[in-house]
Amino acid sequence: MALAPTLKTWLLVVPALALLGVVGYRAGGRALQAEHPAVAMNEVPADSGTSAPTQPQQLARQLLARERSAAVPSGLPLDIRADIEGDSDLFAYAQRLRLQAANGNAEAGWMVSRVYDYCAIYAMDPGGYQLDNNVLTGLGMSASSPMVLARERVARRCAGFVASDGLGRQLILTQRLLAAKAGNLAAEAALFADGQPLHDTPDYRRGLVERVRDSRDPEAFMALSTAMGQRASGDRAMEGMIAGDQFSELAWRLAACELGMACGADSVLMNNFCANGGICSQDGGQDFATFVYDAAVSRQGAGKMKTLVEQLIKRSNGR
Repeated sequence: MALAPTLKTWLLVVPALALLGVVGYRAGGRALQAEHPAVAMNEVPADSGTSAPTQPQQLARQLLARERSAAVPSGLPLDIRADIEGDSDLFAYAQRLRLQAANGNAEAGWMVSRVYDYCAIYAMDPGGYQLDNNVLTGLGMSASSPMVLARERVARRCAGFVASDGLGRQLILTQRLLAAKAGNLAAEAALFADGQPLHDTPDYRRGLVERVRDSRDPEAFMALSTAMGQRASGDRAMEGMIAGDQFSELAWRLAACELGMACGADSVLMNNFCANGGICSQDGGQDFATFVYDAAVSRQGAGKMKTLVEQLIKRSNGR
């Protein structure tokens, strides 16, 4: 999804990015994905369906699931999006979401994809993830400390997922496709940003952006944001829109925060940038907006950025 950090070059305080070259994942022997950190790009084979677990992690997973079956309520809060923030158990949360999505709840289907997106890198190899944390800690670098803390939070919240769950790119896209076809706008925007739009015509692209803008849905704004950056440059369908450069992408993200997206220091957004992208604020108390204006936008550009955000919000409000 578009929640994944893609603008590595716009941050001036990202020494932790260098650490990504140090940390290697055992799953497939590939390096950690820094360009699209929230999505595990490599597919993981699905569970073969054998009854006896072949790995200790799978056995622990089965035992944990049995314990949770009696403890996890079957329903969801009225605000289905709420539990992805805070310190909730995302494995249990995803279980509840899947039940709702199977019953046709498009919002639940979208949030399942967000959980998969957030937990994918951890789920590729939970044991290797912890070993990498140990490596980062052992480096003793000041830049590694916030990244380790962010990664540890991902591990706590995603505990229960294992490699056999296959939380790779294809599963995430499939889940978003189902949610989009069921009517979820954020999922539709995310597919577009992922390069997998429901339709690929100029009229569709422009119409989708207009629908997102008019919806005032912060999740849809955030999901669309990466598609509105440099990738939109030269696209005639985007003429007259806030699109085509790095400022535009950031403006859509900041507008999402203004419209109610959780963008605080402890939000999934900030945690994801740091844990999965190495883009970490050196001030643990910074929210996303403060971080952007502090690290990604010059003083000369701050006024332009605020104007773009105001234009997005005003136009989405019909004024």
